[in-house]
Amino acid sequence: MSVGWIVVSFFSTSSPDHLQVLARRKTLTYAKAMFVGLGMAEIVSAIPTSGGPYFWAARLAPVKHAAFASWITGWFNLLGQVAVTTGISFGLAGLISTTATINTAYAPTAGKTIGIYAAILISHALVNSFGVHILRFLNDSSIILHSIGVGSLAIAVLAKAPTHQNASFVFSTFYDGTGDPGWSMRASPAYVAACGVLMAQYTLTGFDASAHLSEETRNASWSAPMGVITSIGISAIFGFFLLLALLFSIQDFTNTVGTTYGQPVTQILVDVFGTNGAIVLMTLILLFWLAATLSFLLALPSLGSSVAFAAATSIATIGLYISYGIPILIGLIYPSGFKKGPFNLKMFSRPVALVAVLWIGFITIIFCLPTTNPVTSQTLNYTVVAVGIIAIGALGSWFLSARKWFTGPVRQIEMVQGDTVVREVEFLGQEKI
Repeated sequence: MSVGWIVVSFFSTSSPDHLQVLARRKTLTYAKAMFVGLGMAEIVSAIPTSGGPYFWAARLAPVKHAAFASWITGWFNLLGQVAVTTGISFGLAGLISTTATINTAYAPTAGKTIGIYAAILISHALVNSFGVHILRFLNDSSIILHSIGVGSLAIAVLAKAPTHQNASFVFSTFYDGTGDPGWSMRASPAYVAACGVLMAQYTLTGFDASAHLSEETRNASWSAPMGVITSIGISAIFGFFLLLALLFSIQDFTNTVGTTYGQPVTQILVDVFGTNGAIVLMTLILLFWLAATLSFLLALPSLGSSVAFAAATSIATIGLYISYGIPILIGLIYPSGFKKGPFNLKMFSRPVALVAVLWIGFITIIFCLPTTNPVTSQTLNYTVVAVGIIAIGALGSWFLSARKWFTGPVRQIEMVQGDTVVREVEFLGQEKI
């Protein structure tokens, strides 16, 4: 995952501004995400296949349920993949729109942002359709930007800031920012904190990428699970460092959260580096954002909603984490079918899996709840609608049609008999004869 997302995710005004306890909340989220990562790593070690979650679900489930488990997992994974592209690309569109307001008369609107977003998606589609040869260069550049670039940005912000906030401000001061009255008064501060976990959790998606590349990796049963774990760990370190750098460098808290730029992080950069310096740095931040797919429809509600970005990230996070959680849950319920690989948690395997599944269930509920008060047609969290459509559609299509023809993933097996290579096809959702 890209730690560059943290910049937009945590300082977007479309989410609860519980900024000061953000560092502690993010630490908790990283810890819980590591449980999910450990559960996933153990599975990919046993089943290193590019199919990922939907294939794992079929392999771990009893044969009679394999096709169904694979079908449901695949649909939620698709929802997450489409929505995560929406979140990344729409966030980039917001950054471009915000940067354009510095020292100019440009006035961003929902329509203009959607137009920028459409142009970004078209550019990604063109690159993936006709410029595949440059993807390697883009990936290599992305690694440099997301490590050296993010680290350099954090150091520069801390070094250049005229003044720094104290630790008490960063870790102890509570700010609601969810409306008047806010949800901390209508419900409780814990509700605000729980809803605010979204942006931290959103930055920790996509760590199943190591599984999708496992068939092209040497010693995949060990390398792939280590890729899952290290991606979370490295993201935690870089993300936490950048987050603290920005929080400690806030010059005027009231001016930052109420910024006219629409993005508090932009206000921080302007306060620290001046308008020209902020433009340069925001331009560099734009380079952190790479995405590709046609997910334009998921962002259209932003034309009439002030919380569309939060909803897109909620949908992405829920969809991906449910697809991560189903194989973990199946392995927990049917341990006899889970033949461990080299990466084996041994006695901690089931407790880790249980914590991972419970956490995924918790965030699935929390991320569907409203984050702004009062709840109106403008601030409604439509996450539950999108997730509900996929859930009902996947279940309905299964019982009406798919169960009659969908057999689950296909595994090709090569065996050498004498001088001949024999290839067999195994349908994981069918009983062997």
